[in-house]
Amino acid sequence: MNYQEAITWLYSTQLFGIKLGLEGPTRLLRDFLAFPSHKTNVIHVAGTNGKGSTCAMIDSLGRNLGLRTGLFTSPHLIDYRERIRVSGIEISEEKTADLLTEIRSLIEDWDPHPTFFEITLAVAMRHFRDCSCDLIVLETGMGGRLDATTAVPADVCVLTSISLDHSKWLGDTLSQIAEEKAGIALEGKPLICAPQQPEAEIAIKRTANQRRAPLTLIDGPLVGYSLSLSGSHQRENAALACEAISAAGYHLSFDVVRYSLSHTDWPGRFERVRENLILDAAHNKQAAEVLVDTFQTEYPQQKATILFGAVEDKSPQELIKILEPIASEFHFVPVNSPRGVAPELHQTTRPSTIHDNLTDALNATQLSLTLVTGSLFLLGEIKAILSGKKTTKTMQ
Repeated sequence: MNYQEAITWLYSTQLFGIKLGLEGPTRLLRDFLAFPSHKTNVIHVAGTNGKGSTCAMIDSLGRNLGLRTGLFTSPHLIDYRERIRVSGIEISEEKTADLLTEIRSLIEDWDPHPTFFEITLAVAMRHFRDCSCDLIVLETGMGGRLDATTAVPADVCVLTSISLDHSKWLGDTLSQIAEEKAGIALEGKPLICAPQQPEAEIAIKRTANQRRAPLTLIDGPLVGYSLSLSGSHQRENAALACEAISAAGYHLSFDVVRYSLSHTDWPGRFERVRENLILDAAHNKQAAEVLVDTFQTEYPQQKATILFGAVEDKSPQELIKILEPIASEFHFVPVNSPRGVAPELHQTTRPSTIHDNLTDALNATQLSLTLVTGSLFLLGEIKAILSGKKTTKTMQ
């Protein structure tokens, strides 16, 4: 298969849905020869908010220590290859096509068929092995204990901030969700944890104790360094990243930390794509509250024109209510996803406009200080429009 044929086939596997469990991904990683070398350190990151930013910081620290790093994240914003990077460079189209062709042949008669996420993980891990990565940084999909990434043996496990999200899969209470996320913990391996709500912290301590995983609780933000990522919450992510890479056995100097954290790039997190256009994927309650705090800090005397689109499992009405204090008006748009919420269903006490498409909304708000939020899929669509690139609709 060429690249486009390979991507078309891969996206067709989304029909197999989401399957939590380790038997399938373990078999795929084994038969595809995609487990990491014994010389490679693996840092595994789970949580609800801040996973991507924390992974990006760990990756930046690793690269500036002179390590060859493999970074696996999801979802992508524009191009599928964003999910798989070695030392900051995306996997090539040719390598992606070759690996997907090989996997397709391998799993042709498998039952159950591997999922989109499992296949993507296998492609990443094989690419990292082929590139002889010194350090691999893995972001979980949405879970922890049964997430496909947990099939990869980790040397350090990391928990970012945990809140209610993906309740359909992970549980209805904060304690249940924290227990699922903490399920990445491994006996004898460091578990590094961000500050948590009391209910989540108790669940994490119980899991760490049961699994005999040495637990380190970060007690506050990292200070004394300039960060390239906006928001006070990023200082907690930075503290987590530094502790994680130290737990993996690497020595951090002041200069490495200073340079790495001031040059970390992570799109879609209070990202200023132009002077009056900000993108932020605040897709749950906690993330929306952090976004409001960050906006009020960065623009204390201003209100935003908010361009908003969401998917159905993200409680969009709750998000809109949280965002109203910083909004002068809302512009509601559809999201290019099977789970997208029709914009006419959104309600707000602020003035609002409904648009049939994203291009119209961007044209209508181009003279305002505009904040785009609600869904990562929406951010991907906007970045594609602004860059003149095409993005492929994805559900995962």
